[in-house]
Formats: sequence, C-alpha cells, structure tokens
Amino acid sequence: LMNALELPANGLVVVAGMKTEDPDHVWEIRRLCGMVFQNPDNQIVGTTVEEDVAFGPENLGMPQAAIRQAVDQALARVQLTDLADQPPHLLSGGQKQKLAIAGILAMNPACLILDEATSMLDPISRREFMALVQELVRKEGLTVVNITHHMEEVLLADTVHIVSDGRIVASGTPDEVFDQVDLMLAEGLDVPMHRDIAEKLSRRLDLPLKAQEATSWQGAQQAVMRLLAEDHKRPAGSQISLANDQAPASESAPEPVIQLRNLSHIYAPGTAMEQEALTDISFDVYRGEVFGLIGHSGSGKSTLIQHLNGLIRAQSGQVSVLGLDATTNADIRKIRRQVGLLFQYPEHQLFEETVFQDIAFGPRRLGLDMPEIERRVLRAAQLVGLSDQELERSPFELSGGQKRRAAIAGVLAMEPQVLILDEPAAGLDPAGRDSILNDMIQMRQTGTTIVLVSHSMEDIARLSDRILVLSEGRVHAYGRPAEVFSGAVDLEQAGLFLPRSIAFLKDLSDRLPGLDCQAYDAVQAVDHLLAQDQAARPEQGR
Repeated sequence: LMNALELPANGLVVVAGMKTEDPDHVWEIRRLCGMVFQNPDNQIVGTTVEEDVAFGPENLGMPQAAIRQAVDQALARVQLTDLADQPPHLLSGGQKQKLAIAGILAMNPACLILDEATSMLDPISRREFMALVQELVRKEGLTVVNITHHMEEVLLADTVHIVSDGRIVASGTPDEVFDQVDLMLAEGLDVPMHRDIAEKLSRRLDLPLKAQEATSWQGAQQAVMRLLAEDHKRPAGSQISLANDQAPASESAPEPVIQLRNLSHIYAPGTAMEQEALTDISFDVYRGEVFGLIGHSGSGKSTLIQHLNGLIRAQSGQVSVLGLDATTNADIRKIRRQVGLLFQYPEHQLFEETVFQDIAFGPRRLGLDMPEIERRVLRAAQLVGLSDQELERSPFELSGGQKRRAAIAGVLAMEPQVLILDEPAAGLDPAGRDSILNDMIQMRQTGTTIVLVSHSMEDIARLSDRILVLSEGRVHAYGRPAEVFSGAVDLEQAGLFLPRSIAFLKDLSDRLPGLDCQAYDAVQAVDHLLAQDQAARPEQGR
C-alpha cells in the first residue's frame, strides 16, 4: 500500500503529498518508496550483479555516467563491489539480499521499506546494513520503514507499531513497547535478549523492574546489578533456588553417519567466473545428533550441504553418507532416500494441488502402496503440527510458517535417517520460529540426525551438540558449543557474533567475578546469575 503495489479499499495512503490511487503519480511514488522484499530472488533481473543494480536507474532514465556512479556507490555500500561481474545465481542467499538492497539504494529513494530485508544476512552483515541505514537516515534524511522480527533492529526505531490481525495493537517508542512484555509474548513476538534476561531475573527474584529500565543493553545490565543488590539485602534463608535442570550432554560417541575428508569445490573452474567455494573440509556427523553449521554469507554453507545428498558431486576429496559414496550414481540414489534436504525457501519445494498430495509425492515415488503412503503422510503432518483441514488445502494458501511445516513434512514422509535444514526459521516471527525448531527437536527424539544451517547464534548454541564454523570456504572452528563460543575462537573474523546471552554475561563478568558466561538462552543466563549471587554471599558475611 505504501508504494502503490496495492490500493486501499477504504481510506487514503498519501506519499509526499501524492495519493497512491492517482495513476499519474504511481511511478514517482514507487521511486520515492523503494521496497526490499523478503525473498531477494523475486527482485533480481540482471545477468550480472552490476547490471541488476543498474536496472532501476536505467528505467528512471538517468544519464549513463550517473548510472555508473549510482551502481558503484550502491555496491560499495553493501560490500558487493568485488562481485560486480558475477552472475546473481552464483551468489549466496545473503549476498542476493544485499544485491536487492543495492538495487533500491541506486535509485536514491526518499523512503526505504524493508520487508524482513536482513533475514538472510549473517550477524555482522546485518549489523553493518543497519548501521548503513542509520547513516542514510542521519546524513541524507532517508525515511525507513523496517518490517522485522529481529528485536535488536526494533531498538533502533524512533516509533514502533505492533500489528496483529490487520490492526495496530500497540504503538510507542521501543522503551514503551518493550515494557509490555506480556503483550509482546501474547502476539507471538519476543523481546531483546538483554531485556528478557532482566525480566526473567526480576520474576525469579520477585522484585519489580522500573518502567523502561531495561530496554537498552546498558540499562539491562544496571537493572540486573540492582536486582542482585536488592536480593542481597534479604535474609540468607530466602535465597532463590535454581531452575536449570538440564541433563548433561552424553559423552558417548555413536558411529558417524556423515564423513567428509578434504572436500574442495570450485565453481566454473578454468573460466573467468572461477570461484573457490570450499577448501579442504573435513568433519564427521554422528547418528542422532544436531550438527550446527554457521558462517558468514557466502562462506560455503549451502554448497557444502548440497554435497551431502549428491546435488553437487565432490570434485576433490571424499563424501561418505550412511556408509555410501556420495559421488557415484548408484549410491546417490540410495542416499537420497535416507537424506532429506530442506532449502532456504521451502515454499519453492511445494507444487501439488493439496498439502496431502504434496507430502505424499516422495512416498509415491518410492512405489509404496496407498495405506503406507497415508500412514507416512499423517505421521509427518502430526510431527509438524498440520491439521487434517490443512492437509486438504492448497499449499499456496498457507502462511509462511505453515508452508515450511508442509515442506518439512514432505521430507519427513520419506522417513529419512538424516535431515538437513538450511535456515528453516529465517523470516518467521518468533512463534513460528519456535514452532519449527520444536518440531526439529521432536524429529531428533525419533532418532533422526539433523544438520542445521542458521545465522541465529542463539538457536545454534541452544540446539546443537557440535558446531562447524565456515569462513571463506574453510573450517574456521569445529567443536562443542562451549568450545566454539568460549571466546577463544575469533567469531567476528568469520562474520559472526557470540550469542547475545553469552555476550551479555561477559559484559557483566567484571562486576560479578566467577560468573559462568556459557548460557544459551535467558533462562540459563538467569540460572548463572543466581548461582554466582549465591556463591558470593558467604564472602559477604551471609
């Protein structure tokens, strides 16, 4: 509605004094309001990166020299200058998103509308892009409307609106909105990690937070210290019990189901577009574990996982899956029966008339009889939370979260031993994200081995048994979450950050000596804060 792709049924939308329903103004409105969509493939039209960025300025009739300057500046802003001559289809998902953003920036819009535009970016790229957006607002007066599920981005806004069922249910500054924690949770949203830690500590200690006290990072740290200090004034007998009852991770090492040795891959070798995607990759994935795979945009994650079911053949090195060779045709056919792969945009994997038929497609291809097909479809639908009514609907009528569940169910109906998920929660609201990840945990409990690719350090740290970090196509780190996120590994060099819960505790550790910082969610963080608080009491004469 803001850039006249839709027209209002009632009421008015006015942009720079122009009504969007006026056909004489539609092109100027769309120039002024540049929109970056959630899926960058929907906006890419050029045969090379720089041609795609030039598409908008060319259609605006800009002079050739001005087009050249606009393209160069836009590519530099999103750090794609070195890829200017590359075909867009060779870019990673995150790089494609940067390209879509550059195409809008090249048209010098007055208003930038971002529809989950950072959902496929790695943490540092997301931070750099939001810094760029803030700079454009500050120095050039750009107006930004940011539709996002990243609460850290919401903190950067001047005004926040929460939309539910087509209505605005709350508005205000970030301070005002994030003070309404119960409303946020009821709407399927969450709050920034630091705010969540302060809130949960407040509730565990039964001590109230002050209004708008914990919205900022520093404010939340001061709130935590105040709450702990007030707790120290209580009698020793009123100490709070810890809630963390997680069982320790098993130390047993089951047999590997995936083995990679010295895997390397080059795209378009021997041509001007030659690109080294993977170099000397070696690792194992064990049966029944969740194996996390992280890295910056373009680090080689998607290329790597496509070797695991033979979509890409190994040029150099060895790939063994379930004891089979993933480079031979005979073994690849067997592997694909046992290894399910869900891509970044699972809606692209849906094509049948009904959800039931879509889920049943794989089992039918296996030549199973109808009773067995129906059993598998209903079991897979139950695992991912699809109702009988949804099974009879067209998959294209489903919401984004439901489409992902349907796509996952289609893979699960094959009853794979290994499930590979490439950014399964990207772009989903927090409730949809949690639903998908909870489905994943249920799958693991049935014995499925899971390879999880994600840009969410929190999800990877919380769910993974072991983690592989890729950087520039090479192994940057490999180990358990406590090893990868200990601080000994330079994650920022790999385009990543520590999980926010760990970073928050590390910032507090100078004031709380002995604080265990290895917490992968807000509940664990509060447990560690309370444990440190109780351990410190004897030293203070308690």
